[in-house]
Amino acid sequence: MDAKELALTIMDDAIKSADPYRTVRKSLSFEDGKLVVFNEEFEVRGRVYLLAFGKAACAMARATVDVLDGAIEEGLIVTKYGYAENCPEGEGIRVIEAGHPVPDENSLLAGKLGLELAEKVGEEDILLVLISGGGSALFLLPEDGISLEDKIMTNELLLKSGARIYEINTVRKHISAVKGGKLAKPVRGTVISLILSDVVGDRLEAIASGPTVKDPTTFQDAYRILRLYGVWEKLPESVKRHIERGLGGEAGETLKEDPPNVHNFIVGSGRIACETAWEKAEELGLNPLILTTTLEGEAREVALAIGSVVQEVSNYDRPVRKPAVLIAGGEWTVTITGGAGLGGPNQEFALSVARKIAGLNAVVLAVDTDGTDGPTDAAGGIVDGETLGRLKEAGIDVEEVLKRHDAYHALEKVGALLKTGPTGTNVNSLVIAVVPGRA
Repeated sequence: MDAKELALTIMDDAIKSADPYRTVRKSLSFEDGKLVVFNEEFEVRGRVYLLAFGKAACAMARATVDVLDGAIEEGLIVTKYGYAENCPEGEGIRVIEAGHPVPDENSLLAGKLGLELAEKVGEEDILLVLISGGGSALFLLPEDGISLEDKIMTNELLLKSGARIYEINTVRKHISAVKGGKLAKPVRGTVISLILSDVVGDRLEAIASGPTVKDPTTFQDAYRILRLYGVWEKLPESVKRHIERGLGGEAGETLKEDPPNVHNFIVGSGRIACETAWEKAEELGLNPLILTTTLEGEAREVALAIGSVVQEVSNYDRPVRKPAVLIAGGEWTVTITGGAGLGGPNQEFALSVARKIAGLNAVVLAVDTDGTDGPTDAAGGIVDGETLGRLKEAGIDVEEVLKRHDAYHALEKVGALLKTGPTGTNVNSLVIAVVPGRA
């Protein structure tokens, strides 16, 4: 295989490692009256209930139904509109399609029914919770007195305020009846959560706002954030009242300790995808190195950083010797100022890194693992040491294209777009750089 084929082969294995159906089948088994998650056993003495929400809910639920083979008493599956085609069917299992990224009345219905299901779980019973990206919008239930419209308005105010995502989540959890561990609070039996992480660093409390995980933040934190970003005075009155009640100890806090009956397992993540890429590269006889699984920042800038390591390997055989594979995972972003062309963070990454690896015997690909990079039909881009020259020959000014954020059309012109089609999963983005040696 040439360098491009090697990079694509490694990428395919990495993405398959995050396939929702496969991750659940690999981590969950049912034998001799016991549920086994990885190496941990749970005796099934009563009923088994199923609650799945997120964009990968159907595939994860189908795997669970296949493993348990008729042992599920009742289930609720919540996913995005158009994603329910492969949901398992059966007596007692209800499927709801809801709004994402903006929640709707079906998201609210899902939250109510999910909490009701959690409250049914008796001391001898098990609640299997399957969580994936998008769950925060698809499965919600505002605290008493807060309407769906007020919750959406609060979220929009925070998004426009410049608050960071963890700060936004802090507020969300404190006006929700199911986030911040509150879904697990009423469960008398055993909670087993299987989680497909779309969060950099796999912070459990951040994935779908942590419905079954303890939360370190408080009402005081939420109030401080709302004041800091100038949102407090603009809030709906119902939200302000609830935060004030929380500050006075009159509203319940989020979950502060991990209850002994709650067990959370990550079954798929960007970290696991990177580790799988490492294993595949080694199998192919290459020298792999995982640079990081938590890469973040502006796409064009982090691309130059990764490109500089590719240069170092190519020129000096460090920090790893050729033939080498460099691997990185995370989530990079593009800040749009003014008008913009067509593209996405991974396409912009690929176009930017092409400048740094020009003239080298190397291939770099950047891919969004869900198969959709930005509002395009491409998953990312794949470039080599000759890409920059081909762009110049085509009359394309790369610096100008980067300013306009029009990476899609530039990469398309030189055959450097990467198209995988929808993958059915999402564990953020992945970079694979192959440096085979000197030509």
